[in-house]
Amino acid sequence: MKIVTWNVNSIKARLPNVLDWLKAAEPDVALLQETKTVDENFPAFEFEALGYACAVHGQKSYNGVAILSKIGLEDVQARLPGDATDEQARYLEATVGGGVRVATIYLPNGNPADSEKYSYKLAWMARLKTRAAALLATEQPVVLGGDYNVIPTDDDVHDPVAWAGDALIKPQTRAAFRQILWLGYTDAYRALNATPHKYSFWDYQRGAWSRDEGVRIDHLLLSPQAADLLTGSGIDTTPRGKEKASDHTPVWCTLDDPPTEEETA
Repeated sequence: MKIVTWNVNSIKARLPNVLDWLKAAEPDVALLQETKTVDENFPAFEFEALGYACAVHGQKSYNGVAILSKIGLEDVQARLPGDATDEQARYLEATVGGGVRVATIYLPNGNPADSEKYSYKLAWMARLKTRAAALLATEQPVVLGGDYNVIPTDDDVHDPVAWAGDALIKPQTRAAFRQILWLGYTDAYRALNATPHKYSFWDYQRGAWSRDEGVRIDHLLLSPQAADLLTGSGIDTTPRGKEKASDHTPVWCTLDDPPTEEETA
């Protein structure tokens, strides 16, 4: 199965680009972020016409996440546990493809880093770590995909000095991300691609795209059971070069089908 994560930066504004890419790339599961629309206005009909079932968790004008699946969509759970007062639409989970648990994640940006927004980011990451640990305990294949707003290492940014102090690169941010990895998760892209300075986001300003001045902040984290099934991963930069493009581009991985109960018996 092919699973992709993509921050589309408004599903209404990018719908033609998203549909075109889905037709060409044919992922089985698409984890979308920053849909920026309430659930009833999500263009489910257009995706269903391509064979996708849709689960959405949105809000007006901001945030918003969705899961599209051609291989089943069951046991949908919205909202990241751990804070009943958090109303931001940033997390959605479901089971696809015969037992693979997936989540689409839009982790808080956290800037400015000297504000309460950064405290919210770190608290959100702590909640994500707790949820990631709970999912590991199920011993099923798990894929946590999304816009993490985390630059893991200096190999993932065009200019570490220029980004110094930004919430995406601060030591506390990187440490919180590593703590999730250290639970036993694998960065699908880095597992198979060692070349540095490959990016998934380029700002709209200052000619960042044309100069390839980007950052890698969109990640697919795999549980050990999912990592054992990993056969490929990559970043498809084609959509970023389109007219009216999102500032993010799709990141994908391919997994073998999980073993059946008979095969594991």
